[in-house]
Amino acid sequence: MGKGGCVPPATDGGGSDGIAADAGVPVLEKEREERKRAEPKFYWADDEEPHRRRKQEILQKHPDLKKYMGIDPTTKFKVAFWVVFQLLSLHLLEDAPWHTWLFCCYSLSGSINHMMTLAMHELSHNLGAGGVTTNRILAIFANLPMGIPAAMSFKRYHMEHHKFQGEDVVDCDIPTEVEGWFFHSAPRKALWCFLQPLFYSLRPLAVNPKQPTRWEYVNILCIVVFDVTIARFWGARGLLYLVLGTLFGMGLHPVAGHFIAEHYVMNDGQETYSYYGPLNWLTFNVGYHNEHHDFANVSGRHLPDVRRIAPEYYDALPHYHSWVKVIWDYIVDDGISPYSRVKRVTLERREVEDLRARGGLVK
Repeated sequence: MGKGGCVPPATDGGGSDGIAADAGVPVLEKEREERKRAEPKFYWADDEEPHRRRKQEILQKHPDLKKYMGIDPTTKFKVAFWVVFQLLSLHLLEDAPWHTWLFCCYSLSGSINHMMTLAMHELSHNLGAGGVTTNRILAIFANLPMGIPAAMSFKRYHMEHHKFQGEDVVDCDIPTEVEGWFFHSAPRKALWCFLQPLFYSLRPLAVNPKQPTRWEYVNILCIVVFDVTIARFWGARGLLYLVLGTLFGMGLHPVAGHFIAEHYVMNDGQETYSYYGPLNWLTFNVGYHNEHHDFANVSGRHLPDVRRIAPEYYDALPHYHSWVKVIWDYIVDDGISPYSRVKRVTLERREVEDLRARGGLVK
């Protein structure tokens, strides 16, 4: 793996028709080389994403890990508690001076609403309750105090991030060429961190747009009704407290360090990183990110158990203990930028278009 390096041809392990398989290889090679020439500053990988193979190895060695797969019944109670807590904070800060209000908006509302984005993440994997529909409803409920509809769209794109990690065009978690070109200096990278919620929400619309689904319209309707209700009882200031909390919490904020920590290449040859610090308590253990990508069907509550049972696979991997330091290093280190992401091309353009025409993996 390297920036602009040559990528060997992908092998086709499926099917018995060797002629058809061989005929497809040059097309994929040609498209891969075209993408690399167009965006040479990213890291380009010549192999598949690392998690599927590692999961198989770990399960062969530690089959007892299977007992941790499945839902966490406490998730719905955590979500309910923090949604109610946000509403209570609106009431308590109703007449607070502006500096107290602004401080709480950044620290309290920002942290809670970011926690709700990670509850949505947990629920996108159907780990909060039995049944897909129940998890969707819980995700929309967690989305309410954020003031901005996101849960259902996030689920659609996040499933593709897991199945096609690093896949050019498909994995919208990767910054665009324009982001890498413009946000290269320390001040601009700091601005990029501050504007992270903007890029996180709008990038998919530019890179891999999808036709909205019924559930996304339901999500929008629920948020609009909730926002109107908040404005009715707590005024514009109350609604602003929630929306700004979301923008602050996903921007230049300690908890938002996981956006960078998870997949930005800080150690050449590694594309996913874990964080083993105290902020995992607020984030459904999303810091255990290698463990999460290896076992996406294990709830955040039990990701530490994955590391405990299979330490030989995780302890030696470079990892973090501070998301604040991750943000600082990202901003001041000239060798790290939006280009510091791994890309790969394992799908031909026609396959990407077919996936898009079907509405993606999840509707």
